[in-house]
Amino acid sequence: MEQLITVNIIIADRNYRIKIHPDDEAVLRKTVKIINEKIKEYKQAFAGKDMQDYVAMVLLWLATEQTKMPLPIMAEEQTIMESLQQLEAMIDGYLNQSAHEPIKSFIKK
Repeated sequence: MEQLITVNIIIADRNYRIKIHPDDEAVLRKTVKIINEKIKEYKQAFAGKDMQDYVAMVLLWLATEQTKMPLPIMAEEQTIMESLQQLEAMIDGYLNQSAHEPIKSFIKK
């Protein structure tokens, strides 16, 4: 089992200490940077709002951006399904072709 590492991040001037897989650290830090940049952007555009309002606006923006993009898992699932269908067709073709041959031809000596 892979070891988790502890990272400290700051979102909206608040510190958070979380444990993550080492492979996820770069993505996490990039995401935190995007979030904090968006918060600054909203603070400039909508002066006088509470920090919670800015965080909520960024959360809504981020969720909307995610729904615009196709999910990588769905794309990967589609690729896997296509590969499995190709394999199934190859196996079916092989079985149909070999159905007319004696079993001995498949056994190696």
